[in-house]
Amino acid sequence: MATSSLRRLSSQINHIPSLSPFTKSILTRSSATASAKVSDRIVKLSAIDPDGQKREIVGLSGHTLLKALTNNGLIDPASHRLEEIEACSAECEVNIAQEWLEKLPPRSYDEEYVLKRNSRARVLNKHSRLGCQVVLTKDLQGMVVAVPEPKPWDIP
Repeated sequence: MATSSLRRLSSQINHIPSLSPFTKSILTRSSATASAKVSDRIVKLSAIDPDGQKREIVGLSGHTLLKALTNNGLIDPASHRLEEIEACSAECEVNIAQEWLEKLPPRSYDEEYVLKRNSRARVLNKHSRLGCQVVLTKDLQGMVVAVPEPKPWDIP
């Protein structure tokens, strides 16, 4: 009984437009953990590191792409401690392969603003997304993500 209620809540969360992707991921994660085994939530991705090497990484549905990349050593966790968009410095910017762009929800106004603000040319790359704003789902199984080299102003 409680499990079916949690599943209904989880499906309704994604239809509330005023919630940020991060808030949705927390709410979905909270309800999903009670109703699914971890093995059922595994999402396998391919990540191209800054050296051009392809690496298979694992994340959990309901978690952000940023969490999967930091857990697999591709993004320094200390560089991006907060997942709220208001605190974002775009250090978690990634490039999503063309065939996966349409499977992701569109960028929010705030995500576009952060990406443009932190771009040297102030031009938005259509493949750029913030890892902290991409919430993993089973539909993203096999997604290809490129982690760019750090920008010169991001290197300590």
